[in-house]
Amino acid sequence: MSTTTTPPTTRTVVTGKRKGSAPEGRRGNRLLIWVFLAPTVIGLGLFAFLPIIGSVVLAFFRWDIITAPEFVGFDNFVELAGNPTVRVSFLNTIGFVIAAVIIQLAVALGLAILVQSRMPNWLRTFFRSSLFFPLILSAASVSLIMAYLFNQEFGLINQFLGLLGIGKVGWLTTGFGAKVVVLLVYVWQNFGFTFLMFIGGISAIPKEVYEASSLDGATGLTQFRQITLPLVSPTMLVASVMAIISALQIFDQPYVLTRGGPGDETRTAVMVIYESAFQQLEFGLASAIGIVLTVLIMIVTAIQFQLSKRYVFYG
Repeated sequence: MSTTTTPPTTRTVVTGKRKGSAPEGRRGNRLLIWVFLAPTVIGLGLFAFLPIIGSVVLAFFRWDIITAPEFVGFDNFVELAGNPTVRVSFLNTIGFVIAAVIIQLAVALGLAILVQSRMPNWLRTFFRSSLFFPLILSAASVSLIMAYLFNQEFGLINQFLGLLGIGKVGWLTTGFGAKVVVLLVYVWQNFGFTFLMFIGGISAIPKEVYEASSLDGATGLTQFRQITLPLVSPTMLVASVMAIISALQIFDQPYVLTRGGPGDETRTAVMVIYESAFQQLEFGLASAIGIVLTVLIMIVTAIQFQLSKRYVFYG
C-alpha cells in the first residue's frame, strides 16, 4: 500500500510599502528631536546668546536706563583705558589669579596624592567627601562667616591668637591682610573640584608603572617627578584652564569680605563691572569692561593650550 505525500504549499507573501512612508517617518523623527531640543535651545538663546549680543552692542552706547541710549562708538573703551580704578582692578585680578591658581593646584595635587596612598577605603571616602564639601556651599554665605571669623575686634581667629600672646591682627583692614584672607577663603572653597580631578587622574595611572620603577630603585620624589607629573599632565591642563577662568571671574569673596577695600586693594574686574552697571548706571562702560575681561580669558586659555603641546604628555 503506497502513500502519496503531498508537498507543502508555499506561499510567497509580498509586502509593499506605501510610497512616502519612509520620508514621513524621518520627518516625524526630526520633529521629535526638535521638540526635545527646543527647551535647551530656547533657554540658551534667551539667557546666553541674546545677553552676549546685547552686551557687545551696548558697549558702544552710553545708557543709564533712564535716558535713551546714545551711540558713542569706542568712547567707553577709551574711558576704560584711562580709568585708574579699572586699571587697578585688572592688576588685582591678575595677581590674584596667579597666586590662587598656583596654590589651588599645588594643594589639590598634594592632597590627592596623600588620599590615594595606602589607607583604608572608608578613610579615603571620608577625605574625598569632606574636601569636596566646601564647593557645594554658597560663596556669599561662606564669605559672611569668614568675615566674622577674621573680624579684628571679636573674630575667633584673633581671640585664638590672643591666647598665644599675639595682638589683634587687622585681617580685613590692611591691604596685605585683606588680600590674604580673600585668597585663603577662595582657595579653601574651590580646590575641592580640582582635588577630585586629580584623584581621577592619579587613579588612572597603572600601579604596575610604580612597581616597575620601584624595582629600578625609584621612590618618593623621583616617582613623583618621572611618573606622576607626566602622566597626570592632561588633568593638570584641564584643571588649570578651569581654575584660571574661574579665578578671573572672582566676585563673591572680595565683595562680601572687604567690599573691595581697604581702598582698592581687593577690588576685582567683576566688581568694577557690577559697580559701574548697578551703582553708577554706566551700562555701556560695564559692557566694555566685560568684553575686555572675556577677551583676556580667551587669550589666556589659548596660550595654555598652545603651551600644552610642549608640556602635556598623552601617554
